[in-house]
Amino acid sequence: MSTDRMTQLYNETCLLPSSKLHSAVEAVERNPLLSHWTGHYLSRPLFVEERQIRGFADDVVRMVGLLTSLPERLFDGDLDRFCAALGIDDRRAALMRRLGPPPHNGRADMYHDGTSFKLLEFGIASEVGGWDRAGEIPRAFLEADAFRAFAEEHGLGYTHPAKAVADSLRQVGATVRPDGEPVVVLLEGPGGLVDYGTTWRTFESVMRGFGLDFHVAEVGDVQERDGKLYLGSLPIDVVYRCFETNQIVDEPDGPALVEPLFRAHEAGGTVLWTPMSSNLFNDKGCMALLSDPRYRHRFTTEEQAVIDRVLPWTRGLGGVGVTVDEELIGHCRERREQLILKPSGYFGGKGTIPGWECSDENWTNALREAASSGCIVQERVVPRTEPMVVNPSIREIQPWQAVWGLFYTPDGYAGTYGRALPTENNGVIGISSNKGTRTAGVFHYSSDS
Repeated sequence: MSTDRMTQLYNETCLLPSSKLHSAVEAVERNPLLSHWTGHYLSRPLFVEERQIRGFADDVVRMVGLLTSLPERLFDGDLDRFCAALGIDDRRAALMRRLGPPPHNGRADMYHDGTSFKLLEFGIASEVGGWDRAGEIPRAFLEADAFRAFAEEHGLGYTHPAKAVADSLRQVGATVRPDGEPVVVLLEGPGGLVDYGTTWRTFESVMRGFGLDFHVAEVGDVQERDGKLYLGSLPIDVVYRCFETNQIVDEPDGPALVEPLFRAHEAGGTVLWTPMSSNLFNDKGCMALLSDPRYRHRFTTEEQAVIDRVLPWTRGLGGVGVTVDEELIGHCRERREQLILKPSGYFGGKGTIPGWECSDENWTNALREAASSGCIVQERVVPRTEPMVVNPSIREIQPWQAVWGLFYTPDGYAGTYGRALPTENNGVIGISSNKGTRTAGVFHYSSDS
């Protein structure tokens, strides 16, 4: 049921009459840093060979470099043309272009198809979630005696993404405060803490555990004075941005609300991590540009090989001011069962429509409607089965599927986590799109284990 041998070993051990592995997840559920999160945890971790995940991470980091080079490669550095090609309207483009290019920081989501990983989407931004849970879940599993014994026997390890991002924040904070620990404030959008407060408070606790002076607030809570931001009387060295473009554009005075952050960043008094240009490259239309055969000659043979190895067939479809390609529409209609439609500017599975779940008529209507606002169409990747022991007493194993999230910082690979659903759900695997989704930690192992 799985191509991963460590998963098979884990399940075999879990089914032994004397094994207590199946109850190890209780250490996660009662962990103080994880117990207040409103989501649910998978009953076991995911497993991956370390050489495989690090090799794919190297490819992802190279892809991020290609992604951020698109304006220069394809549009001679003209951001107006770049935004027009992506169908980004003027208000959003103005915010995204306000500061310079972003650092390579974020999370890439992918499936494992049983042979290799395939990229589903980039997340070049600081507001992507999971940095804390991805590291704390494996740490909590190791607190369970039965799991710790299994991990030691098979040489399991993990990388903590929150530690990696804490290291990055210290590095950028040193440009403002070279003689001490930086003050970091995570800023949500207006009213954002109502929906995401629990998540960011957990993140705050984890970051403080790594020694950072870390706080959580909303963008309207800070003021700029003499080129530096303040939260009340507290001077801020680094803003960890957790609001995105749509949250600001949807506010009547949105641009004025974030202008103090831009001014402080430009003055050098406070670093904005990451600038809103991250959202420019976060647009899924960028993947279509990388995949488009019209631009293939702009990449070296080696770069083309990376794109082919990592990215499924992807095409852009429409957008604001973009003429709809009728030939592409026809091609997508014919390949309905092999394609999935994703709105360009959203995340978390919002608005995603799998062609294989639609009738021909509904699929055609979805393509037409999505083309008016901008979307990508991507080749379906079928994830491998992740067998889960759901009832050890009767040796019941249930098939699940997982989407993996690979974290990266300017220093490279920063860890992995997963989200999973039973295969019978056959839908988008995401916390915001399906409440049955479970979050999983990831352990890596050596090929010699």
